[in-house]
Amino acid sequence: MEPFLEVVHHDDDLLVLNKPSGLLSVPGRVEAHKDCLETRAQSIYPTATTVHRLDMDTSGLLVMAMNKNAHRHMGLQFEKRMTRKTYIARIWGHPANDAGEVDLPLRCDWPNRPKQIVDHELGRSSQTHWDVLEREENTTLVKLTPITGRSHQLRVHMLELGYPIVGDRFYAEGEALNFAPRLHLHAQALEIRHPNGGEYNTFTAVCPFMKLR
Repeated sequence: MEPFLEVVHHDDDLLVLNKPSGLLSVPGRVEAHKDCLETRAQSIYPTATTVHRLDMDTSGLLVMAMNKNAHRHMGLQFEKRMTRKTYIARIWGHPANDAGEVDLPLRCDWPNRPKQIVDHELGRSSQTHWDVLEREENTTLVKLTPITGRSHQLRVHMLELGYPIVGDRFYAEGEALNFAPRLHLHAQALEIRHPNGGEYNTFTAVCPFMKLR
């Protein structure tokens, strides 16, 4: 059974959590989606506020601010791309190269939201660096480093390479979709500057699907 709230780090300014797959970052519109990481955190840490989000199906590190000054400071870091995020993903298939970069602009696919699509005219600039970690029988474990932070960026960029993330109910099909009961995408590491003093801090959360059982 997953913990109600998995705290990675807590101090007067920051609350770093390990979000499970299947839980929203913030409340949804329908009653069934009121349970989320934010409401769970605020039941224990009432002043905690969300600075950034992870997709519902993505697990891993998410930082919250414990006061207004910390929220402003952290918000600017994410806005100005001063943070460094590293994700682990399992993709269907085997890329020919061991590393590469995807540079494809993205926008919301409004008739099918929240899905995103590549649009070279109206899309927002989006870049992702990827590195192969391990080649498996039908899949490949990769490290993904987003340069930008668009919605569904990693999922769409891997799809456009021809290697969808397994278990992705929005973008994967057939064997890739059925390979895993959850999306194999995890925010493993997050490097930020602490709002009190500016010291760099790196937080990590073990990837729950790193090894195939």
